[in-house]
Amino acid sequence: MLARVALAAFIATAPVAHTGIVSANPVDNTPHVLDGIVNAITVVGRTVVVGGSFSEVSDAARRTVQARSNLFAYDLVTGRILTGFAPDVGGPVHALAPGDGGTVYVGGDFWGVNHRTPRALARLSLSDGSSVSGFTPNVGGGMVTTLARQGSRLYVGGDFITPRTALARLNATTGAADPSFAVTPGRSPASQVKVHALALSRDRLLVDGSFTTLDGKSRPQLGLIDVSGRTAKVAPWRSDTYAAKCADEFPSYVRGLDFAPDGRYFVVVTTGGTKGGICDTAARFETYAKGSNVKPTWVNATGGDSLYSVAVTGAAVYVGGHQRWLDNPKGRDSAGPGAVPRPGIGAIHPSTGKALSWNPTRERGIGVKAFYTHSRGLLVGSDTTRLGREYHARIGMFPRT
Repeated sequence: MLARVALAAFIATAPVAHTGIVSANPVDNTPHVLDGIVNAITVVGRTVVVGGSFSEVSDAARRTVQARSNLFAYDLVTGRILTGFAPDVGGPVHALAPGDGGTVYVGGDFWGVNHRTPRALARLSLSDGSSVSGFTPNVGGGMVTTLARQGSRLYVGGDFITPRTALARLNATTGAADPSFAVTPGRSPASQVKVHALALSRDRLLVDGSFTTLDGKSRPQLGLIDVSGRTAKVAPWRSDTYAAKCADEFPSYVRGLDFAPDGRYFVVVTTGGTKGGICDTAARFETYAKGSNVKPTWVNATGGDSLYSVAVTGAAVYVGGHQRWLDNPKGRDSAGPGAVPRPGIGAIHPSTGKALSWNPTRERGIGVKAFYTHSRGLLVGSDTTRLGREYHARIGMFPRT
């Protein structure tokens, strides 16, 4: 019985495969976030949970405005905002993960929820926004930027210093730190060690951020951790790809990442400036490649514009930022030979690494900060109000065709 429960929990949070590319026409019933930015999205059952830095939301028709402190939820099918879920989150939300029993994990740079601790990480009930009793993580000294859950394990990344430096595995029920997970990022190229993003396959945890080592082993800004056994260990996979320097203002420039649904490969996106090379690109890597310097299978360059988020569905690699172009390796803040316009959002062929014809467009702004793939389509969170040539303020969804 316990094995069946654990497997069901894993499947519920595994990447979702699509057999085709989503429609370029967003659905019309998503609510609107009226200010700020959306940083994170997750789906729990048929409830969409949205986090970021904002204070007001409205229904799709823009008839009713409701106050929300950095977090809200709505029905995936109808678009109806959940009126009973209105927690007061005292600071920006950067990460979300689905919990069991109608709950959601919330991570960010906040001092508390509903004027009470815990800070930086909480587990909330979707029925009324209250903190779930018994979940008491000891995350302190910094923010939570990313979350990934696999059954009874909750992986947490950020720039915190307790219970471990920047990366920890917690008991998903109690929040207690797992002593069998002791992999530590180190030697930041910036001012402090920080994990930017996490992704999970069945037996690998993918980590990127402001570090150059994992447990003392050279892993410049990107590494894989073997989580197949009870004790986690750094996987024998290494790449020098992100050891190269980008602009001085970006000592650490890796941002979003995502596994393919079958876990065989993953894609990383970066910021970094107009220097070229691996800066401002999307790159595919093979998860089980061997060698001390694994090379990317392909690289797609924007020509000097940042990419922040990526979602891999098997049929496509969706990328988002404030880019103007894809297929633009010769561009330097300009359209080079072969560049294709893909303002703010685009899709790349998983095998060839070339831009697909899908081009809904998006008002660029800062960029896409959140993708979430599910059985009905692709959810997109950002800081702007035009998506697919329609008004969709900061949250929208492209349906499966």
